Amino acid sequence: GAMWKKRRNMSKDPQETPDTQNGTEATMPNQETSENDSDLKQKGKKGKAEDSLQEELDELKDKYLRLFAEFDNYKKRTVKERLDLMKTAGQETIQSLLPVLDDFDRAKKSAESDKSAEVFSEGVAMVYKRLYHILEQQGLKSMESNGVDFNPELHEAISEIPAGEAMKGKVIDTVEKGYTLNDKIIRYAKVVVGS
Repeated sequence: GAMWKKRRNMSKDPQETPDTQNGTEATMPNQETSENDSDLKQKGKKGKAEDSLQEELDELKDKYLRLFAEFDNYKKRTVKERLDLMKTAGQETIQSLLPVLDDFDRAKKSAESDKSAEVFSEGVAMVYKRLYHILEQQGLKSMESNGVDFNPELHEAISEIPAGEAMKGKVIDTVEKGYTLNDKIIRYAKVVVGS
């Protein structure tokens, strides 16, 4: 009887160990799932934080690009305005010098006439050439009008005189030279037209 009891106890022990093992095994997955849940929650929080940071970064990038574009446009605009101002100031200065060129032209024309006693000296001629050369470098050009067809876009007719068929509608004489500055008309030529 004692032997049988011992055997029964021995057979009971091996059964108990699997039960307890099963018990521990049963509780282990529950612990793992709870750990996984907290990991997922943390990951979810992390993901949301990263998303909002990314949104903020995108917004800041957008603001920066807009500001940069605005500043670039402002820079271009001010440079253009400054250049325009310089051109206008230059044009005004050159326009105010045109009557001086006219005086030189008249003096030269008068000196070249046989009837005149006036002399267009070499020194005056050099000053005239130098002044004209400086203005040419700034983009000033005089129009050649004599003998060309009258063009209302270039010429201003101040009078008409009877002329032969060959000179009809052409410029007979230029009273005041026309000028262009960088290919833009700054003064129309005052001319006498053949009729």
